Amino acid sequence: MATARDLDFTYTLIDRLFRLSLGEMADFSGARYDGDFSLSLEAAQRRKHDFIIESLGIRRGSRVLDLGCGWGPLLSRVRELGAEGVGVTLSRGQAAACRRNGLDVHVADARAVTRETFGPFDAVASLGAFEHFCSEDDFAAGRQDQVYGRLFGNVRTTLRPGERFYLQTMVFGRHMIAPGEIRLDAPRGSNAHVLALLRAQFPGSWLPSGHDQLVRTAAPFFRVVSSSSGRLDYIETIRQWRLRFARFGWRKLAAKAALLPRFLSSADFRTAFASGVSANGLAFERELLDHYRIVFEAV
Repeated sequence: MATARDLDFTYTLIDRLFRLSLGEMADFSGARYDGDFSLSLEAAQRRKHDFIIESLGIRRGSRVLDLGCGWGPLLSRVRELGAEGVGVTLSRGQAAACRRNGLDVHVADARAVTRETFGPFDAVASLGAFEHFCSEDDFAAGRQDQVYGRLFGNVRTTLRPGERFYLQTMVFGRHMIAPGEIRLDAPRGSNAHVLALLRAQFPGSWLPSGHDQLVRTAAPFFRVVSSSSGRLDYIETIRQWRLRFARFGWRKLAAKAALLPRFLSSADFRTAFASGVSANGLAFERELLDHYRIVFEAV
């Protein structure tokens, strides 16, 4: 799994820029347009939350676990309903921001959460965190199925039969190249270079191979209720994010200035955040990546 240090590099280091660009409880996972790209980003994110709430049967009094909760947008929506939300993240910056907003969030390894950790839940969700649950080393050692199987098994302990788990995650797409071809010195803009930039932005993380791997490793514990690809929705989400990150603001300028020493001293930082290439957008457009939204039911 990506370590706390890895996730701090991606999320805590530029935490303030995320929140100034996307809102105090930044929603940094794909929105749900369902083909209606006339929707605002905020409306599409709200549509996603409403879909999750309906699919998982969340209502007033429900107890909901958010694995890899980010800045807490789903937890905030759960709170609006009068339900109880508990979140975990390995990013200290995200956890601190969540707590400032009154959310019950813990710095913990999402893969290790069981019924014994925080008790039973009525529903579980994970949006955009599953990408970090397997490391590149785990993949190289042939442990990816084992990592995911253990995670699904742990989630199952928190639920009763018939209760549901919503999973939203990027996966490698049908045009994924051989892992050994991914390198930063590949021609700029090539598939190998684009994927190398993504690896630099999300160190310590390796994606699922595809939808089939998710369903297969979940099968001992969950059946699939519904599943859909959100690849096109994610392309639009990324386009909207880029517009918001580009908007000028004095506080945003100050936050960027505070990162200047890191920019000057760290080649890793420059590669990850100042390449000038929308690596994730290109990867989805070229189907190097896909994106799935799956509702599982505990068996």
